[in-house]
Amino acid sequence: MCIGIPGQIVERQGNDAKVDVCGVQRDVNLTLVGDATVGQWVLVHVGFAMSIIDEAEARDTLDALQNMFDMEPDVGALLYGEERG
Repeated sequence: MCIGIPGQIVERQGNDAKVDVCGVQRDVNLTLVGDATVGQWVLVHVGFAMSIIDEAEARDTLDALQNMFDMEPDVGALLYGEERG
C-alpha cells in the first residue's frame, strides 16, 4: 500500500521545494506537478509531489492520519519524520 501525505509548499526553486508536513519541512521534487506554487497543497510520496490537492482534502487527510497515529504510533514516522510517544 502506498500512502501520500499532504503538505503545503513553503518555498520553491525550479522543480525542488520545501514542503511543510505537520510542522516538518521536507525536500520534495515537483516535477510531476510542474505548475504548483507556494501556498498550494500537494500529496507527497517518497519525496515526490504526486498531485495538487485542495486545502480541505489536505486537512481531512491529515486529520485521518492523526487519528491513525493516536491508535498506532508508527504512523508518526509518516507525519512527523519520527515516532512520537
